[in-house]
Amino acid sequence: MSIKLRLIIMNFMQYFIWGSWLLTIAHYWFDNKMGTATQFSAIFSTMGVSAIFMPALSGILVDRVINAERLYGIMHILGAMVLFCLPLVKDPTIFFWVMLLNMLFYMPTISLSITVAYTALKNNNQDVVTMFPPIRTIGTIGFIAATWMVTWTNNESSSNQFYIASTVALILGLYAFTLPKCPPLSHKTKKKSFIDALGLNAFSLFKTPRFAVFFIFSMLLGAALQLTNAYGDVFLGDFKSVPAYKGTFAVTHPAAIISISQASETLFILAIPFFLKRFGIKNVMLISMLAWVLRFGLFAIGDPAGGLWMIILSCIVYGMAFDFFNISGSLFVETQTPPEIRGSAQGLFMMMVNGFGALFGSLSSGIIIDKFFLLPDHSKNWHGIWLSFAAYALAIAVVFPFVFRYKHNAALKHAIQKV
Repeated sequence: MSIKLRLIIMNFMQYFIWGSWLLTIAHYWFDNKMGTATQFSAIFSTMGVSAIFMPALSGILVDRVINAERLYGIMHILGAMVLFCLPLVKDPTIFFWVMLLNMLFYMPTISLSITVAYTALKNNNQDVVTMFPPIRTIGTIGFIAATWMVTWTNNESSSNQFYIASTVALILGLYAFTLPKCPPLSHKTKKKSFIDALGLNAFSLFKTPRFAVFFIFSMLLGAALQLTNAYGDVFLGDFKSVPAYKGTFAVTHPAAIISISQASETLFILAIPFFLKRFGIKNVMLISMLAWVLRFGLFAIGDPAGGLWMIILSCIVYGMAFDFFNISGSLFVETQTPPEIRGSAQGLFMMMVNGFGALFGSLSSGIIIDKFFLLPDHSKNWHGIWLSFAAYALAIAVVFPFVFRYKHNAALKHAIQKV
């Protein structure tokens, strides 16, 4: 079996695990009356908590102690055990801690999968820049496939979604031990200090105003991403209480509709070079923020019947909202930071988006929904919820161009040519 095929299988299962429950756990939580929106937001915040420090800690381990593919396999096997036990938990507080344990095992595997792929391709004299993106795209397909499996088998409110994820995690954990060896490189390279390994040296960038602004807005947009992941699926499912929409495709299979968002990601990645060359990095970031306004605004006025086209358009716009900032942001970091802290700076960027941003979005959204958007019958005012999220994104978009001082330069132009 070729290295490329083996890595494709790895990436497919890596994101299949996440796709099995990420978009549908809200259905499970609210349909089974597990707890309030505030409590659910705490459950979703476990991704942010784990993303703040676990990838860095796993990086230290594979740099100094253990083969990357072995740690990758161990993490997935342990995660499989936790996922299998998750449906047995009915208390919201205990559910939080069990889910946190699951995410502590899963989040590091995202970066570990990249390490394994890069090492395997380089050791086989393959061009990483050319070979890896198509391989990673299969991961998105795996995510979509899992979401469709759960929705087509009517398991969006069922604990079966966790059993599906657990089974695939166990298979991937065992499969990982057959992957190419990725031993620690500490004996070949200069050892990093603990502070360097955690990427804490990159925090010095906050002393520079444009970087401080960039990282703060990265966190704010990370919160927007968490809002759509947490509530998109359950939003459509709640239309079942309205007789006019009950039985429509979007209500009976909401995850299938929401998964259009992930498919859109793969398409907008192809458009990024054109937009970067034509508009520059600052304007592409601004376009991303305006796309978030459309994402939430279209949800606010759409419905599963005559307004389904607005829901679908919102899912398509998601690809622009998500990709444009992530890719342009990583290019900004790559071209504007010194080589000696570039890796740490990229880690800080991801920490602000997927760590602090996700944590902020999860916790604040649940509190806001419970305080301002619960109706007397305990249903949710989704129109108001999405409009408030759209206003949040609009406020970010209005402020950003005035506070982010940056001009297109030669270094970035050269980097864009390689995208």
